[in-house]
This record gives sequence, structure tokens and C-alpha cells, in this order.
Amino acid sequence: MNAIPLPITRARHTANLRRSFLLCTIDGVAAMPIVQMALPVNVFLVALFAKAYALPKPTIGILTAIPFICNSLQIAVSPFLVRWRPPQVVTVVTAALCTMSWVAFGAVLWWLPRDQPVVTGWWLGGCFFAISFFGALAGVSWNAWMQEWVPARLRGKFFGRRNGLTQLSMLIFLLVTGWALARWDYALGAFQLIIAGAIMLRVLCLYLQWIAPTPRPSHGDDAATPLADQLRVLRRARSLFVFIAFGSIWFFATNAFGPFYYVFLFEQLRFSAFDIGIFSMLSALGGALSMHAWGRLIDRYGNKAVMAFSLLLWQVQNYVWCFLTPENRALSYGMWLWAGVTSAGFVLGQFTVLLKLIPPEAKNLAIGCNLAITSVVAAVAPILGGFALSWALARWPGQALTVYHVCFLVQPTLCLLGIGVLLRLAEPQASNFTSLVGVMRNVRTLSGIFGLGFLTDYVFYRDPKP
Repeated sequence: MNAIPLPITRARHTANLRRSFLLCTIDGVAAMPIVQMALPVNVFLVALFAKAYALPKPTIGILTAIPFICNSLQIAVSPFLVRWRPPQVVTVVTAALCTMSWVAFGAVLWWLPRDQPVVTGWWLGGCFFAISFFGALAGVSWNAWMQEWVPARLRGKFFGRRNGLTQLSMLIFLLVTGWALARWDYALGAFQLIIAGAIMLRVLCLYLQWIAPTPRPSHGDDAATPLADQLRVLRRARSLFVFIAFGSIWFFATNAFGPFYYVFLFEQLRFSAFDIGIFSMLSALGGALSMHAWGRLIDRYGNKAVMAFSLLLWQVQNYVWCFLTPENRALSYGMWLWAGVTSAGFVLGQFTVLLKLIPPEAKNLAIGCNLAITSVVAAVAPILGGFALSWALARWPGQALTVYHVCFLVQPTLCLLGIGVLLRLAEPQASNFTSLVGVMRNVRTLSGIFGLGFLTDYVFYRDPKP
């Protein structure tokens, strides 16, 4: 006779939850190098495209758009994958295919010609497309998986701590990457060695994801719901569409000229890859120091208020980019640290508010629609930005610094305008924006003199009384 499975006790469930938290945290720390390299704008890819192969700016803009194109294409596949296997299995399989694509990307660097940018651009684009497409599928299923087992009351605290550790992991990775690229003068072997190390860590992540003792139902929550019913549920999710509208503004603003901030640092301010690695390290350090505090604030005041407040602080200082010159470039160090501290709350809030807004009856479809719509906007933005920047530099060849300064007005202006859309979001159990500003006013004013505002916010923060 077959043995009847015993019900999981509360103690066993708690033990499994703690083990899953631990494995998920280790997974995030180990995955950070390959996740960082796959971002559309990062030091590794910009150095490869602009330094190792000297690709033209329109080509860099197109390559930057590929991850967003793939995020929009995944909507045709993700709803069907959830019917095939649980989110945990889908995450592991698609992440493994993404890792194999990185192997191919590293291999083709051996023979790509440096004097033929068109041929090189096509090959790099093809490999990067595979990486981005499988990465998009893995990202959607991972979000659905997290919503499946992470208790809602613990999401802000858990992801705040987890993301703080991943920021430290990224800090170490950026230091090693910047040193290696500067030490070997952008040699292809240095790029390949970095890719190989990231792949090895990713293999560890796949194992940890597979053995994590999280709920593994035979089907996802929305797998048995007909597509027509999911669409009706989605149409009633008004707040989700407000969030998507804000996301579209945000992604266009940050991606129109986002890839060219690093190019500006390389070409106009004459920073080296190691210097830029220091900037990224400062940003990661600021995020790591403040991430846990932002998570606590999100749990107490809600995502919308924290996102609006942190975005305001972040984007106001981005106007300084419009005044940077080789003579005052030392300001960049403080700017990157401040950006890391202030952007941490916004980035964390973006993730946790999406988990709160997506309807459980159509979670994969909702996540996919959010990615698809915002990614179309984000994909168009760097292509337009690349061609606009290339045209402007050709039109005013002796005014490159001024051209960049004018282009850098786009991001902070659009982001500040987008806060008005964000504040229209109806978020359950959230405090309003002005109450958060009021609570933080005195401590922020005092500690801001020393540049320690968000570190002291963590020290003085107290949990609300039950």
C-alpha cells in the first residue's frame, strides 16, 4: 500500500521558509555578476562596445534596446510556460538556457573583427538577444515564484536585506571588473575571464534554485484560469495600469541617453574603466547601506510614498550632469554615492509594489503585460537617443560637451514630471507622500549636513507599535 503523506507541520513549514530565505539570498549574491553584465547599461558592456570594439553610437543604442525588445517578446511565451511547469522549474530551465547563451557570447569574442563594426555588431547582437530573451523569461517566472512563497508581510524586510547583500556582491564584482579591464587594457581575454567566472557562479545559482524547498504546485495559480477570464481580471486592475503608465515614462527617460552616460565619462571627462568602477562601487555602497532602511520604510509607509520621495532626491541631483566638465569632474564621486543611496528605495519599491498590484488570478499575464508595454517604450528610447546624439555631434562637431549637457536634461525632467503619475497610484495600506516627508524632516535636515541622512534614518528608525 502507498503511504499517506503526512501534513506539513507549522515547525516544518517555518524551517522550510527559513531555508528558502537563506538559499534565495545566497542565490542572489552569486547571481549578481551575470545579472549585472546582462543589464542594458553597465560598465562591462559599455567598455566592450566602446573600447574593445569601438562601435558607433547608433549601434550601441540598438544593442542597448535588445533587452527591452526581449522583455516585450516574452509575453508571447510566458503565459504558456506556466502551464507547462511550476514557476520554480521554469526559472531554472530558462536561466540555464541564458547561461548557455553567455558561453556562446564569450566564445565568439575570439574571432570577431575589430575593424568591421557592422559584422561585429550583428554577432554581438545575436548572442545578446539570446541572453536577453531567456533572461526575460527567467525574470518573469522568478517574480511569479517569489510571489508564490514569500509572505506578503515579510517582503519589504526580506528583499531589503537580500538586496543589500546583493549590492555588496555587485560592489566586489565591479571592483574586480574595473581593475581587470584597466590592468589588461581592455584585452579580450580579460572580458572572457570575467564572463567565465560569472558563468561558474551562475551554475551554483541554478543548483540552489532547484533544491530550494518552496511550494511546488502542479500548476500555477493562474494556469487553470482561461485566458479570456484573465484578460477580464486584468482590465479591472486600474492601479496596475497607472503603474505601467508611470513605468513607461520612467523607462523612456532613463534609457533615451542612459547608455551614453558611461560614454560621456570615457570620452569627455577622460575617466578610465577603473575610475568608472569606483563610481559604480560608490553607488553600490550607498545602496547597500540604505537598502535595509528603505525596506523598513516601505513596510511602514508603503511603496508609493517611498518611491516618490527617493525618486525626487535622486533626480534633482541628476541635473548636475548638465554642468560636469573635465575641470569639475571630481563632483562625480559624490554624485554616484548619492545616487546609490537615493535610488535604492525607488528600485526596491518598484519590485515590491508590483507584487502588491498584480492580481493573483492572472499574475503571469499581469507581470508579462507590464514588461511588454514598458519595454517597447524602453527599447525605442536608446535607439532614438543614439541617432539623436550621433546627429547632434555631427552637426556641432566642436561642441560635444554642450551636446551631452543638453541631452542630459531629458532624464531628470521627465522623471520629475512622472512623479505626478506615480502619486495617482491607489496602493492599499499605504501612507500618503506628505506624511513620510514629515516624519523624516528633522532627522534628514540634521544628518544631511554630514551626508549621512539615510544611514541615520536606519539608526533612529523604530518599528511601529503593534
